[in-house]
Amino acid sequence: MNNASDWSISPEIYRAFCAFLQERCGIVLGADKEYLIRSRLVSLLSQFCVSSLDDLLQKVVRGDSLTLERTVIDAMTTNETFWFRDVYPFETLGSRILPEVIRDRNRIRIWSAACSSGQEPYSIAMIVREQAERLPELRSSVVDIVASDISDSMLGIAQKGVYDSLSMSRGLSAERKQEFFEVWDEESGACRISESIRSMVTFKRLNLLGNLLVLGKFDIIFCRNVLIYFSREEKLRIVKSFAEMLRPGGYLFLGSSEFMTGIEDCFEMIRLNPGIIFRRLG
Repeated sequence: MNNASDWSISPEIYRAFCAFLQERCGIVLGADKEYLIRSRLVSLLSQFCVSSLDDLLQKVVRGDSLTLERTVIDAMTTNETFWFRDVYPFETLGSRILPEVIRDRNRIRIWSAACSSGQEPYSIAMIVREQAERLPELRSSVVDIVASDISDSMLGIAQKGVYDSLSMSRGLSAERKQEFFEVWDEESGACRISESIRSMVTFKRLNLLGNLLVLGKFDIIFCRNVLIYFSREEKLRIVKSFAEMLRPGGYLFLGSSEFMTGIEDCFEMIRLNPGIIFRRLG
C-alpha cells in the first residue's frame, strides 16, 4: 500500500502534466487541482508498478507508454451521464427536428460526440424508433447514429450496452425500460439495451482535438457537457469544425451551460423553453 507521501505532486510536474492533458484531450485543470489528480490516478500506481504520483506523471508526459497514456486520459475524463439528460434536447429532436429533416432527405446522420458510456446515443436511437411509429417517412428512411469518445473503457461499456441498476434508475421511464431493455442479471438488476437499438449506433474512438472532418457530414450533432472543460480557443475551433460538418440547416446541441459567442457567422441561435439549440446557416 502506498503511503500519503507517495501522493505528492511537485509544482513543475503538475504544470507539465496540465500542459500534456490540455494538449492531448483539451481538459483545462487550472491551478490547485492536485486533489483531482490524486483522486483519479492514485489507484494506477500499483497497476503500473510506480512508487509515486510524480513518477507516474513523468512517465505520462514523456510518452513512455501508450497504454499508460490512454489509461490516464480515461481516468481524468469526466464520464457523468444519464438517459435523456435535461429532457428538452430529446423532446425537441423528436417533435421538431426529425420531422423537419426527414422532409428533405431519406437518410439522416446524427453524431453523439463525447458519448461516454452510451446513454446519449442510445437515447437518441430510442427517440428515432418512437418517432418512426408516427412518421411513415422516417420509418422508411435510414438513420445513421455515430457515437464517439476518447475513453476506451467507456466505449467498451457503450458497445456492450449493459447497465447496472443505478444507471437504469437515472432518466428512464418504466415504459422505455420495458420496451427497449432486457434483463441481463436478475440478481443485480443489470439490464442490456435491445439489439434493435444497439444496431442503430456505431461507436468510434475519437479525440475532439483531432481531425473531426473524417467523420463526414451530419444533419444533427450532439456535443453536450464536454466543452466546459476546454479553453475558449479550443471550444471555438471545435464548434467551427462542427459547422463544417453540418449540412446547411443542420442542428447542433450543446450543454445547458455551454452557451457560445463568436459563432454567429455559422449558427442561428434558437431559444426554446428551457434551452437553446443552434441551426447551421446557409
